[in-house]
Amino acid sequence: MKRTVALLVLLALATPAAAEERYDPQRAGHPLRIVAYALHPVGYLLDRLVLYPAWVIGSWRPIGALVGREAVEPELLPVSRGDLPRR
Repeated sequence: MKRTVALLVLLALATPAAAEERYDPQRAGHPLRIVAYALHPVGYLLDRLVLYPAWVIGSWRPIGALVGREAVEPELLPVSRGDLPRR
């Protein structure tokens, strides 16, 4: 049974993907797109592991006062508690 499943997976991965049209280098896009594909995960990790935690820490009242963060009024937030749907 394991051999059959392994053979089917190998066969599915070995078959070429069906393309509707041929590769056209004139329509492939900008060459720097490859660089963007490589740098996007780096930027996302930087955002989630460094910038977002720094924003959360800076949002705490005692630390926010030290770093100059002003309090945001609840009515200025994009969604106030009164706008949330009730269940």
